[in-house]
Amino acid sequence: MWGVVPPQRTAPREEDRGAPPTVRGPRGTSLRYAPRAVAATLGCALAALAVAVLLIGSGDYPMGPGAVLSALLGNGDPAQAFIVHELRLPRVATALTTGAALGLAGAIFQSLSRNPLGSPDLLGFTQGASAGVLTMIVLFGASGPAVASGAVGGGVATGLAIYALTGRHGAHGARLVLVGIGVAAILTGVNGYLITKAQITDAARAALWLTGSLDGRDWGEAGPLLAVMAVLVPAVLAGCARPLRILELGDDAARALGVPITRIRLGLLAAAVLLCAFAAAAAGPVAFVALTAPQLARMLTREPGPNLVPSLVMGAALMVAADFAGQRLFPGHQLPVGVVTGLIGGAYLVWLLAAQRRTGRL
Repeated sequence: MWGVVPPQRTAPREEDRGAPPTVRGPRGTSLRYAPRAVAATLGCALAALAVAVLLIGSGDYPMGPGAVLSALLGNGDPAQAFIVHELRLPRVATALTTGAALGLAGAIFQSLSRNPLGSPDLLGFTQGASAGVLTMIVLFGASGPAVASGAVGGGVATGLAIYALTGRHGAHGARLVLVGIGVAAILTGVNGYLITKAQITDAARAALWLTGSLDGRDWGEAGPLLAVMAVLVPAVLAGCARPLRILELGDDAARALGVPITRIRLGLLAAAVLLCAFAAAAAGPVAFVALTAPQLARMLTREPGPNLVPSLVMGAALMVAADFAGQRLFPGHQLPVGVVTGLIGGAYLVWLLAAQRRTGRL
């Protein structure tokens, strides 16, 4: 007897399962993107640029956005061109690049540590850069580029120490967080001792730098960071973004998918340490930008994974917004950008810990 043949069930297509849209490129390449993440990233970028224009136009010689844009395009009068290009643009460029570097570094550290509290502020890298600066100021009486080189050297030395203490296969997860917190505590004591041994003038200079400030920044401070970011950002996004996302699945899954775990972790750790060190050299140890930028970016995109590009853009937006608030919060008195980010970031950290406790994760 002939029966009825049941209809064949086929696997649903990616479009039917709600997969992210895909852009097809040449030679069979493709790029998937999440529309919400793209919109959030573009929104943060536009907000950062808008605040940057307002920041350039603010000061003792106020300028409207139209005049600022005209001067940036080379169409303003000589006085406006001098004010924009020589006095205010270097400071804003330093703010944007420092925030972007800290946001990207924070996203890398939080992904490697698998902990929302994984941040250069808490893992010892900021304290290491501060120790390098204090060494140059207190012991050698240095200033200018020598101080910046001390920040870079201190940050890199701290990164090497943490990597050595965690071990070749331990530069991730809870071990990275615990070792980083211990190193941060040691360096905090060292920095306090160096401050007590300094002369009053050196101590005042060191205290100003340790606050984190953009006052008086020129292209000499922004240039090295821009050069480093021009090399590291494409390298991280092109070579390590996908392996970093796979690493969040666990070492076994990453190894099964052919990810060179040790090499990728070492490369990401080196890139994040260099970004933090050069950011500290440019603007001082600005607090909490690296902690809050990846978290806020993830809230906006609602996407899993490290969210490297949204974190980078969010960091830039937070930095220029903090600098703008520091200049406008108290008329007649300018707050260093590190004070503003410390107030906002500290409040955010308290809220984050409370939220973690409510959900039973702490």
